[in-house]
Amino acid sequence: MDESIAPRPVISGMHDLGENLATWRKLRRLTVFQLADRAGVSVATVSRMEAGKGCTVESLFRISRALGILKEMTEASDPFNSDVGRLRADNALPQRVRN
Repeated sequence: MDESIAPRPVISGMHDLGENLATWRKLRRLTVFQLADRAGVSVATVSRMEAGKGCTVESLFRISRALGILKEMTEASDPFNSDVGRLRADNALPQRVRN
């Protein structure tokens, strides 16, 4: 499988995330230029992210921080905020998962 072509759900997620970040930017009444300056990234990076083309994790976190949503972004990945995580919270986590 060609690794340069992302699976459809990944492409869809990138598109949705880009739209959400653009909406946050507009709610904060920021231009792309202002957001890029506050985040310490290029205008092209913000534009690519908003278009669903992706960026580095660091750039995503910089943009999220500049929009005031970094805490929510990181909390969304907390496994104990999920049903599975809460159900298995009492189980000891394996030190290593073998392939």
